[in-house]
Amino acid sequence: MQEYTVVINGKPEGPYSLDQLTDLKIKAGTFIRTPGMDDYKEAHEFVELRKLLGFRYQQTAPQYFASFDQRLMASVIDYFFLMIGYVILVLFAYIFIDDKMFKIGTALVLLALVPIAKLIYSSIAEASLKQATIGKRLMDITVTDMMGNRIEMSTSFARNFAKILSVLPFFIGYLYCFLNKKQQCLHDVIVETLVVKQRLV
Repeated sequence: MQEYTVVINGKPEGPYSLDQLTDLKIKAGTFIRTPGMDDYKEAHEFVELRKLLGFRYQQTAPQYFASFDQRLMASVIDYFFLMIGYVILVLFAYIFIDDKMFKIGTALVLLALVPIAKLIYSSIAEASLKQATIGKRLMDITVTDMMGNRIEMSTSFARNFAKILSVLPFFIGYLYCFLNKKQQCLHDVIVETLVVKQRLV
């Protein structure tokens, strides 16, 4: 029989059986957890509780927001993979190009294209079903709208393009996340997006 731990007055109590939950005056937003779950969910998120207590599923905004260091590490990972691609292309260029100055020019042009490649890749990846780049997926964080839904491609491109405003001057737009309860950077605020993680810890 399934057992439920219920947060009552800020403290986890139980476990309770499904039948016992009817006596606890549970609300749709009451936090509940079953064995094997990584974290608590609201009562309306459980199918069996919706049937038992007459709740309707409510789309709720994410509660856990990605920290600055998680976002930074995700970006570092993305750039790491892009730089691997850059090095491979430069090596091919040096193999097939004889002129020394042309080699250097090719390397510089390709280096300048790395941020553009990052913008395009991030925009496509964050609007995809995964809602994240490789770096974000490894850090278990995703990009959403203000209600936790997948963002449109146009919003994703606007978000990544707006990072220019977050970088200049002196990365102030990124540091803004320390002053924001939802840890949004300036580009997130502009297009109304969130970067969220799946768990509180």
